[in-house]
Amino acid sequence: MMLLVYLTIQSNAVETSTYTTKYDGIDLDEILNNERLLTGYVNCLMDNGPCTADGKELKRNLPDAIENDCKKCTDRQREGADRVMHYLIDHRPEDWTKLEKKYNSDGSYKMKYLSRKPAEDSKETNTTKSEEDTKNETKEST
Repeated sequence: MMLLVYLTIQSNAVETSTYTTKYDGIDLDEILNNERLLTGYVNCLMDNGPCTADGKELKRNLPDAIENDCKKCTDRQREGADRVMHYLIDHRPEDWTKLEKKYNSDGSYKMKYLSRKPAEDSKETNTTKSEEDTKNETKEST
């Protein structure tokens, strides 16, 4: 009986655990702004080149993360994954197409992103307008 309870607790702990946070400090800006680095990661994920330690970890976890909507991701990992995938969709569509074919062949992630994108763009535009209005009001009052 104790064994059954132990296994149930362990099973629940495994299901709710997160991916390792060992690589959470990686500088995504450095990778996204460096064609050589980003191409290296894409090649790693596509089995077309060597992988760094963090690339191997990403490659191992990516199918599960996509299939389970990143349930085991920390908030930082989820935000980073979205940021990278959005960058690839918007700036490197050829790479995104290859990765999508391998890891998300039904295209559901891209469809979800594109359906949210007009709302996100609208928020950015409204924020920018609001900031400009504040600047203009400040100028007028001086």
